[in-house]
Amino acid sequence: MFPARSVAVAVMLWVALLSVLVVMLESVDSVRERYGTALWLVEWGFTFLFTLEYILRLASVRHPLNYAKSFYGVVDVLAVLPTYLSLLFPGAQALIVVRALRLLRVFRVFKLTRYTGEVSYLAQAMNASRRKITVFVFSVSMIVLIVGSLMYLIEGPENGFTSIPISCYWSIVTLTTVGYGDITPQTVIGRFLASVLMLTGYGIIAVPTGIVTAELVAQERRGIKARKCPSCQQIDHDTDAVFCKHCAAALTSGNESTST
Repeated sequence: MFPARSVAVAVMLWVALLSVLVVMLESVDSVRERYGTALWLVEWGFTFLFTLEYILRLASVRHPLNYAKSFYGVVDVLAVLPTYLSLLFPGAQALIVVRALRLLRVFRVFKLTRYTGEVSYLAQAMNASRRKITVFVFSVSMIVLIVGSLMYLIEGPENGFTSIPISCYWSIVTLTTVGYGDITPQTVIGRFLASVLMLTGYGIIAVPTGIVTAELVAQERRGIKARKCPSCQQIDHDTDAVFCKHCAAALTSGNESTST
């Protein structure tokens, strides 16, 4: 027998997945024209379930206001608010407004992270690595600015490098090895600099992955798991923790976000 909580988590996980699928299908004109009514009914069913979930969470946590202001609280509101707001804009004259509001339902994809402990674990590692990643982004920005300025001087407007911002755009595309090809260097020096930037890009791409991976390994050695507090929703707790170190609420085995 599976615990009731595990069954509820599995159900809400599938509901979140299906709700995102409905949003995607509704954006296809042929599907919307043929199954518009059915999609509308299914959408309201999902909205009712998410609304009920949000109300129950507010009623069950110790500090409802703190949860309402948390990341998951905001996601819960964004998951249901567009459907209710669409009722305020009936009629064809507000079709663009309705579609814009409904597009916000894509934020439901963030609800999946609530039920996936590994995602919270990865988010914790990225948060712990934010200083190193910030330094990395700053260094990459310096390279982009320097190379972009050089390419503006070397190639000039006659070869498509009409300004430093445009040249920096080319540097970003080249450094990330995307290579759209809308702007290409024509001179020998420019092509040499582009080649150096491309080779540099291959080495740079691996840096953020290495930073986050190192933090994940460090967390494993410290015995830290993504256990979520039922009261304040914080996740950075030791595996043997009994109480939350942020709000002192009890951490039971049923509240671990890594449980399956």
